[in-house]
Formats: sequence, structure tokens, C-alpha cells
Amino acid sequence: MKLVTFTHDSRTCAGALVDDGVVDFTATDASLPDSMLELLQGGDDLMQRARAAAASASGGIPLDDVTLEAPIPRPGKALAIGLNYRDHAAETNQELPKHPIVFAKVTTCITGPGKPIHVPRVSHYVDWEGELCFVIGKTARYVAKEQAFDYVAGYMIGNDVSVRDWQSHAATWTTGKGFDTHGPTGPWLVTRDEVDPGHLRVRTWVNDDLKQDSNTEQLIFDVPTLVEYLSTAFTLEPGDVVFTGTPSGVGVARNPREFLKHGDTVRIEIDGLGVLENPIIDEPQ
Repeated sequence: MKLVTFTHDSRTCAGALVDDGVVDFTATDASLPDSMLELLQGGDDLMQRARAAAASASGGIPLDDVTLEAPIPRPGKALAIGLNYRDHAAETNQELPKHPIVFAKVTTCITGPGKPIHVPRVSHYVDWEGELCFVIGKTARYVAKEQAFDYVAGYMIGNDVSVRDWQSHAATWTTGKGFDTHGPTGPWLVTRDEVDPGHLRVRTWVNDDLKQDSNTEQLIFDVPTLVEYLSTAFTLEPGDVVFTGTPSGVGVARNPREFLKHGDTVRIEIDGLGVLENPIIDEPQ
């Protein structure tokens, strides 16, 4: 099932993508919540009711008539993993990490498909990072990786947009990774039963130029390992988003280096997860 957060007639709510458009869950079953976060917090039982609502709907709202938002518009936590692809480590001449490199993306950076990414007033060193994201489906603490998938709601595309000079201000990377609009996700959340996260092609284009072309087989720390590691440090909650890292092909590693500018478009495609596309604009005054 492809879960979406969408806006229609000035109302933002949760639904599912079907062949002929988008099903509004609450219009089909009034007992279902109208936010994705509440839906995930309801656990497997609520998700099964949502699945039944999508299957029984007589028709959907045409996709052209809705605005797709970030599937989780304001997650409780947005976590990210640095240097998590072997090919990316190779292009940056760095040793493979012994443990996941974890940092936080400020949740106000989250934005949706089609929404503009800002080149901030203070920097023009803005880089792309196409990534697989997973979303937590139920509260997780000290989860063994053998049970990790039970705690994953699904997968979506993310862009860990990075302001490279600000990223180097501190070892935590937080400021350079959390500028407003620098966490696009979407276009939908595909439930875990439809995705094998270990074998997905990841591609990123800037305008019509293919910049990244890799596969999640290159991940150093896979999804189960990350769930185990993160849940050992702190409690993961429904709706938390994890960016799993980017493959080779980022702008800062190119010779000469390349950065995003006003008028560019970034398009990321991951097998089975759709396409996430965002225009680049100068930050409005």
C-alpha cells in the first residue's frame, strides 16, 4: 500500500494511492484518523483497517486535484546516517566506519514533493543526497535486528540536502543538514510488505544529468542493523524517520565540485518507491 499525506480543498489528511487517484481514509471510514502520524500510532490493527478502506473505496480523488505533502509532515525525530555506502566512502577517500555515524536533521527542514528547496542567503554550497528513508511503525527499544522489520512501517525517498560549508562548522553536522526545506521526503510511504530494502536501485538527477546511480546493496549498515543500533541508544517512536545515507555521486566529491543553484531541479528515483522531485530556488527575502 502506498500511503500519502495530501491536501485537497484546503484540508490536509492521510490516504492511499490507488489506480484512479487518492483515497481519503476518513471519507471511506470515519473512524480512521486524518493524520499519518495518528495512523501509525494506531499500530497494525489500524493499518489493516486503512488497507480495507483503500480496497473498498469506490473511487479516488484524481491525483491532479490534490497536493502531495511529505508523508510524515512533522516527525517526532528525523535521524540520518552519514557515510553509509561503500561507494560513497570510496569517492571521499574515507575508511569504512566501525559504527553508524548518526546525526539529526531538524524536523522543520522536512518538506514534500514538488516543494522548493532553498539556496540559503548565507551559503551557495548546497549539495544533493538521494537516500532511502524508513519510517518507524511502532515503539522500539532494544530491538534485535532479527525482529527489526516488525518495527518498520514502510519506506520512502528522501533528499538529505546539505550546506557543505555549514556542515563543517561542527563535528555533529547538524546545522549544515537542517536548514529549512532541506529534508524533502515522499512522494508516498510504501508499506514494508511491498519493499526489499536491501536491493533497491537509487538514482539522482540534477536537471537531466544523472549524478548518482547505485544500489542499497552498497549499504554498510542495513536497515535491521540501524534499527537495532538506534533503538539501543534511545526509544524509536511511530512516525520517526531515518535517512539511511547516500551513495557516490554527490556534488562536493566531484572534480570540479558542483552545487545546486536557482533554477535547477533535483529528481530522485528509487525502485518501487516512485520519484521525488524538487525545484531549487534562492531563499525568499
